[in-house]
Amino acid sequence: MVRELFSAVERLVLPNSCVSCERLVERSRPDALVCGTCRSRLGAVSGGCARCNQPLPPIGPCRFCEWWPATLVWVRSAVWLGDEARGIVHHLKYGGYTELGNEIARLLVRHLRRPEQGVLIPVPLGMQRLRQRGYNQAAVIARALAGSWGLPLHESALVRTRDTGTQTALDPERRRRNVANAFRARGAPDLSRFASVPAVILVDDVLTTGATLAAAAAALADAGWSPIAAVTFARALPFERRVQRTERARQLGTPVPHSIRTRLQR
Repeated sequence: MVRELFSAVERLVLPNSCVSCERLVERSRPDALVCGTCRSRLGAVSGGCARCNQPLPPIGPCRFCEWWPATLVWVRSAVWLGDEARGIVHHLKYGGYTELGNEIARLLVRHLRRPEQGVLIPVPLGMQRLRQRGYNQAAVIARALAGSWGLPLHESALVRTRDTGTQTALDPERRRRNVANAFRARGAPDLSRFASVPAVILVDDVLTTGATLAAAAAALADAGWSPIAAVTFARALPFERRVQRTERARQLGTPVPHSIRTRLQR
C-alpha cells in the first residue's frame, strides 16, 4: 500500500518526458509517453486512392500501389511520418519503449475503421535483428491492436527467411529487390468465412513504398492466406511534401536528411 502510494505521488510530481519533444507530459497523464501537443501535431492520413489511401496524382490513376500483388487489396496508415511520429517510431524500435505499442494502437483505433473480420499478422523481423532488439516492434503493435479491436492474432503465420538489412537509404526498386522472397508463410487454415473480406491484416510500424508489405502479402497468398489487407502506424510523406519540409529546414538552418539530399541531386 505504501509503495503504491509512493509510486502514485512520484508519477504526479515527476511525470514522464515526451519521447518526441522531450518536454514533460501533462500532469493529468503522468504515465503517458507522448505529450498532448505532439499527439495533436500528428497528421492523419485521409482521402486519396481507394486501395492504398495515397494522395492521387493530378492526372491518371494511382501509381503508388499499381505494382502491388493483386491479393493485397487495401492498405491504411494512421498518420504521416512527420517529426512527432518519427520520434515515436524511433523510441519503439531502438529505445526499448515497448509501452508505445499501446499508444500506437490507440492512434490506429482513433484514425482507422475497425475491419469487420481478419487475423492480425505482424510483419516479422529477421533473426539477427530480433536478437539485437529483443522484440519485434510490429508484433508489439499487433498485440495491443488485437486487444483493442477484438481480432485474433497469429504471430507465427509468417517468418522472415533472411535478414534484409535496413532499407532507409534504398530507392523503391532496390527496396523491392531487397525484400523479394524474404518471407515464408505457414499453410492457411480454413478461410471460407473470410470470402468477402480480408482474411489477413498485416501490421507494421511504417509504410514507405509498400515493398515489405507486398513481399509479405505474396508469401501469405502462396500459402493460401487471401485476401490480404494491411495497417501501419505511420506512412512516409510523399516526395513533394518532403521537399517542402526540406526547404523549410534549409531556411531554419537545420540538417537536411540524406535521402532527400540524394534525390534532389539526381
